[in-house]
Amino acid sequence: MKQLLIILAVFTVVSVTTDAKAETNTVSSTVVTNSTPPTANAPTIMNNNSDICKVGVGASVQNNIVGLATGVVIDDELCQKLKLSRSMYAYGMKVAAVSILCQDPRVWDAMIDAGTPCPAKGSIGVEAAQYWSDNPDEIPDGSKYKDEYVVANKPEPREQSSEDEVLLFKTLFIILTGIVLF
Repeated sequence: MKQLLIILAVFTVVSVTTDAKAETNTVSSTVVTNSTPPTANAPTIMNNNSDICKVGVGASVQNNIVGLATGVVIDDELCQKLKLSRSMYAYGMKVAAVSILCQDPRVWDAMIDAGTPCPAKGSIGVEAAQYWSDNPDEIPDGSKYKDEYVVANKPEPREQSSEDEVLLFKTLFIILTGIVLF
């Protein structure tokens, strides 16, 4: 019996090894993967109220590895000036309402073109026009008339007299030589 079991075991091992050699199978496959990166989406900035003076701006950037998205809210200064001016006018403060608008160089230019200068330091009309002539540096930047006012207000260069030239010569001579001659 023992011999029978040994023969059976040897036969089984021989058949398994011959079967393994006989059934060699090659599997070939192609794996398709979608390597498209996800997209960065800029955030939506909601503005449901038309009575605010803000504008939403969003942006996003994406590459193969990382994405970045951001959003900010920007103040609209012109809208704020218009709302403030409208409120001042509603309270009966008309000069103050115009003064707020005159901070914009386009309004300032339009007022000069119309012959009604913007109010300045409590002055209106001719007094305001004189104030703007005397203080051209306070004209809003971007005004097409600012350069003209600055040039018109520039002081005249004074000519040096011969006495000033002699005094300058004496001072420089003493400084350079250390000798007092006259």
